[in-house]
Amino acid sequence: MPADIGSVQLVGAGPGAADLLTVRALRAIESAEALLYDALVCREVLDLAPERCLRIQTGKRAGKASMKQQVINRLMLRLARRGMRVVRLKGGDPSVFGRVGEEKAFLSAHGVPVEIVPGITAASAAAAQFGFPLTHRGEARRLLLSTARLAAGAVLEEGWAAAADPQTTLALYMGRDQVAEVAGQLIAHGRSPATPALAVEKAGCRDARSTASTLGGLAAAVRAAGPTGPVVVIIGEVVAQADIASAHASPLERAQA
Repeated sequence: MPADIGSVQLVGAGPGAADLLTVRALRAIESAEALLYDALVCREVLDLAPERCLRIQTGKRAGKASMKQQVINRLMLRLARRGMRVVRLKGGDPSVFGRVGEEKAFLSAHGVPVEIVPGITAASAAAAQFGFPLTHRGEARRLLLSTARLAAGAVLEEGWAAAADPQTTLALYMGRDQVAEVAGQLIAHGRSPATPALAVEKAGCRDARSTASTLGGLAAAVRAAGPTGPVVVIIGEVVAQADIASAHASPLERAQA
């Protein structure tokens, strides 16, 4: 390995707000010499990087043009070989549908030191913001994080039995356009149409929007809301505890208002 080779940190930027970054993530961003960031990373987080830091937007938004994964891999490698401290900044947690395994394997195979820095994932952010638990004694004994889409855009064909268990809280990522089919599959596999459901757009951000419904009415409710940003859908009995009205300010902020 060359003595002057740099390093890459695969960092979770959390759901959006800068104060939801981990301390380790903050330190990584503040010391970055090159910052490769996804489209979901907000401006207030990017502004934490040094002024002279090289910033490269890598895209990765569903349905829109974005930098190919192979290009991102080669770019990180090239920058690291220049001796730079590279931060690959991903929305949420990099290990949750963030291709962190592919990127780490590629860089490690080329002798680049890699560190993974976790972040708050959208499901956790949504639950905290809207005041409900993801697991709860007597209602939800497991949490299932899933994406609705396969590589070709089709909806998943397996795993519905576990998702349909009434004791499972299902957090569905990247499923905004597949809500109707997902709901239909869950109901067909035995999940009650009356199961509480919540679609959260831009979870964790101050401008987050929520759409509360039931599993049976979820598709129509999401269609009527017309979200354009990233959406996480949470389905399960725990959603009935959501405090929709007070989601945009913490109890301390409301008490001080």
